[in-house]
Amino acid sequence: MVLFLHNRYRAPGGEERAVDEWRWLVREHLGEEAEMLERDSALLGRARAATALLAGGLRPDDVARAVKRTGARVVHAHNLGPAFGWRALAAARGAGARVVVHLHQYRLVCAVGVCFTAGSECTRCHGRNTLPGVLRNCRGSLPEALAYGGSLALWQRRLTGLCDAAIAPSEFARERLAALGVPLPQTHVLAHPVRAFAARSRAGEGTGALLACRLEPEKGIGVAIEACRRAGIALVVAGEGSERARLEPSAGVTFTGHVDETTLAGLRESARIALMPSLTSETFGLAAAHAMAAGLPVAGSAIGALPELIPAEWLAPAGDAGALAERIAAVAADSSAGERALAQARSLLDPVRIGAALASIYESTP
Repeated sequence: MVLFLHNRYRAPGGEERAVDEWRWLVREHLGEEAEMLERDSALLGRARAATALLAGGLRPDDVARAVKRTGARVVHAHNLGPAFGWRALAAARGAGARVVVHLHQYRLVCAVGVCFTAGSECTRCHGRNTLPGVLRNCRGSLPEALAYGGSLALWQRRLTGLCDAAIAPSEFARERLAALGVPLPQTHVLAHPVRAFAARSRAGEGTGALLACRLEPEKGIGVAIEACRRAGIALVVAGEGSERARLEPSAGVTFTGHVDETTLAGLRESARIALMPSLTSETFGLAAAHAMAAGLPVAGSAIGALPELIPAEWLAPAGDAGALAERIAAVAADSSAGERALAQARSLLDPVRIGAALASIYESTP
């Protein structure tokens, strides 16, 4: 039995899907039951969230009881803030479970988790020095910035000291976290698994470009719109976020809003190319992974972990709409690009191989 911990975000995104897929992997490829203990920031309220952060978590006895009730041998923790914190890990270990923490983002040192503020990448916070994030008000609210910065400074080492092992989704993520001064436990690199792969690519039959993401500044939606305009290709944008109102009037772009998985799969089937125009260093690139597994080639930014997933000749310098337009045109004209994307995804994201590696981590965790 593996017990998953996850604090859902106020605005759900790719991490929620990733957590579901890791849980699926444990059940289907490790042959173990996997139970979830969740909390939800949208239900917590900002004052209660601040209290939880500064206290190191709320109701740790819930975790201890869940470990004892399920007989969990491993607690696989994902996002811990604000409601779980280090106290949840201490409770899990006290109840006899080993602790593996999944480092989806940079939240052990960055108050917003993505190392992006004021329109550009930011790595000013380092180790327990989170004062730059407070001074720059990265959370958009000074009390919230103080709560996040203070909790990271207070509890970062306590939390990592309670981890028997950690998992990073890319070599880049592991190296970036180390460079940011995070005191990492033994950290393994495992790409996110994909449940299913297309039998063949249909990209050659598709038209237009698809961008599926949270519509936030770090995702580079404006760059994608300009690149598609220059490349003369229609763009469909799937997702919600703060950038939608500003960008929706753009010509040649269709905004669908948030769509379910079935609808998103249909959008991929009808597209010629997917885009990943990030302006900040992605720790993995889940949207790109799912597009490639569907046989859809991806043009994107040569930043963060994306070069570990996407062929180099499909990438352009982050923020360079002209260079991205050239990549879009070249990939869209390549009749073999879809099958190449599918082969790359099968090689890197095979759940059988990733499941075996995860089982090894669980078994070798002290």
